[in-house]
Amino acid sequence: MKKTVLFIILLMCIFSLDVNCQEGFEFLDKTKTKQRVSFKFINNLIIIPLEINGRTLSFILDSGVNKTILFNITKNDSIGLNNVEKVSLQGLGNGNPVEALLSKKNTVNLKGLTSSNETLFVIVEDYLDLSAKMGITIHGIVGYNLLKNFVVKINYKAKKIVFYKPENYKAKKCRKCEVFPLTFYRRKPYIDAQVQLDTVGNSLTDVKLLIDTGGSDALWLFEDTKDVIQTPNRFFTDILGEGLSGLVYGNRSRIPKIKLKSFELEKPTVSFLDSLSTNNAISFKERNGSIGAAVLKRFVVWFDYPNRKITLKKNSSLKKGFNYNMSGLEVIYSGAKLVKEKDINTFSDSYQQKANPNNSISFITSFSYKFKPTYKINSVVKESPGGKAGILKDDIILKINGKSSYDYTLGQIINLFKQKKGRKIKMLIERKGVAMKFQFRLEAKI
Repeated sequence: MKKTVLFIILLMCIFSLDVNCQEGFEFLDKTKTKQRVSFKFINNLIIIPLEINGRTLSFILDSGVNKTILFNITKNDSIGLNNVEKVSLQGLGNGNPVEALLSKKNTVNLKGLTSSNETLFVIVEDYLDLSAKMGITIHGIVGYNLLKNFVVKINYKAKKIVFYKPENYKAKKCRKCEVFPLTFYRRKPYIDAQVQLDTVGNSLTDVKLLIDTGGSDALWLFEDTKDVIQTPNRFFTDILGEGLSGLVYGNRSRIPKIKLKSFELEKPTVSFLDSLSTNNAISFKERNGSIGAAVLKRFVVWFDYPNRKITLKKNSSLKKGFNYNMSGLEVIYSGAKLVKEKDINTFSDSYQQKANPNNSISFITSFSYKFKPTYKINSVVKESPGGKAGILKDDIILKINGKSSYDYTLGQIINLFKQKKGRKIKMLIERKGVAMKFQFRLEAKI
């Protein structure tokens, strides 16, 4: 029941505009054969620091996009764009194309990797507001051009990426690995998989899925791309996310299984797009959906674009369950506020401490003010637990289960709503200056 950071994968086919294929990234030091990069992992998404024309910005690594996109540039993030012209972009959703800028011949660096001829698409207005939805500042998305010239190892558990020169890379023997050929269409990678759609019997359906590190869900499937791909009987209708051209609607459900050769993942959550969004997404007619980060994070992943293959090695989370937001509330970051905190000093008598380690005295000697995050409700799903409790869009969250909201990260709040069904959630909300109490229980609809 979540409107998650799926808005990122909603960019996966926004461009009808084509540009010449850039050279992509290469090693800054020609003698190096590999480069390690650490990343942040928030809401199932990989966040890396890219330096654009000398300015370091935060980007999401998204294998589902074939362009480098900027969409959150402020005066403080001024980067000086080169060779700029206006273009229009069409995204998923029901709206009209949006205005953007196309900028050529930019220099982009990632630690020891560089591209001196990078084309950027700059969305003039930040329609997606990813920073609020992620809880940290996000400036853009990078995909194909960063991956195309390397063998790229992504270790989700260690939060490390290693870029290898293909000519120097030798894969180690791995009994716990599976290797898959990649199909590319418009510089986006597709993999063949199998899904079990019916709880009766064990029949499997072959599907071709976009590999989308920028999608936070497990699976998307497109109805009617095959006769058997239909929303199961048990589902709920939801806003799946936001694209450049508006809201994207569909159904959320589960299927019994997805099979990636010898790897079987049971009861993954699946989103089924509405017909309009499906039509916008299917420029590649053989495509049946997407495989997202909620699946990919269960593996160590090697992208090998030069040799058109991908390798998966299972990690310890392979068999963990697939969860979703059962509150019906989408929470976003809404800025920082000054919070008064007590500075407490603790003193202990050295003799008494030996006799009783808990024998200490605390004194409040001063107060300090610190900036803390604030959160608000961005949307409420109708007939959801949060909606039926009376919580409304734009309500400010003061406390959750007795704990001040600023003591949570945004990710912790989202994870709280994914815990076991039936869990009671108590919230103290501020609405138009008035504090109000609400409570509800998490409800599993699928």
